Amino acid sequence: MTSTPQRFPLPRLIGLAVWLVLLTLLSVWMGAQVPRWLPVSASSAAPLVDGLFGFETAVATFVFVGVVSVMVWVVLFNRAEKYDMSDAEPIEGNTTLEIVWTVIPLVLVMAIAAYTIQVNREIGLIGPMDHAHGPAKANSAPAAPLPGGEVQVIARQWSWEFRYPVAGVLSTELHLPLDRRLGLQLESEDVIHGFYVPAFRLKQQVIPGRSITLFLTATRPGRYRLRDSEYSGTWFAANQADVVVESEEAYQDWLRRASRLPLQPGLSDAAREYAQQLSGERRSGYATIEPAPPPLVNVPGSNTLPHDA
Repeated sequence: MTSTPQRFPLPRLIGLAVWLVLLTLLSVWMGAQVPRWLPVSASSAAPLVDGLFGFETAVATFVFVGVVSVMVWVVLFNRAEKYDMSDAEPIEGNTTLEIVWTVIPLVLVMAIAAYTIQVNREIGLIGPMDHAHGPAKANSAPAAPLPGGEVQVIARQWSWEFRYPVAGVLSTELHLPLDRRLGLQLESEDVIHGFYVPAFRLKQQVIPGRSITLFLTATRPGRYRLRDSEYSGTWFAANQADVVVESEEAYQDWLRRASRLPLQPGLSDAAREYAQQLSGERRSGYATIEPAPPPLVNVPGSNTLPHDA
């Protein structure tokens, strides 16, 4: 009586188990490295986004390294002999294999989708985005509290302006209190812009004719960078502004001192470079529209204010 040879001998099963354990550990380690690749986490939404990115990185590492390692193993240990010209074994199909490579991607994609939905729901609980239609009154000075937003954010080609209606402050840098939920009322004067602070992990389109209130909670003091994440024309890459996160006391003190400063033109690299082009000081070989004039603000873009202001 002839015994049937084992299809998966014990050493091979042990090797497979060790390979899966090592692959899993590598994937988990790669997912844990994500916060080191990104800017510092400075908002309550950032850890949620980082966790989702880490999970996706771990899954991608598992799939990529798993597939590549199988390919390498096949090439090294299961290739034909050098002068073997015979045909391979004819295989018409393997139902089990087809089910496996269909079910595994389905499970992974559904897991990523479920995690993403959960993160979006938690971010929504932190601060939903409210949309209101209607033209923004961008040229009028702030006089009364905004419905839903404490700070009015005006985007234009190519500068940012931040209005604090209660304090009567206009600025070209955004100041936020530490560990307090704040509403930003986003408006655009011309085209679609993108409000994006990498350290906050939040990005929101600013659409003309709409007033969008974005709630956020800054959790780390410091100076960060606001960037225009939507292509809005020639100087969109220079359409940036400082974001200063400070304690509640420092924030209120900044508002008090800034409200006493006279209005002056704010920072606008686009307006400055366009004026240089018109004067011939700066040559340019491309056509562009005229940038919006620099906004009149109390704080033109520096966090340093005179203490006797």
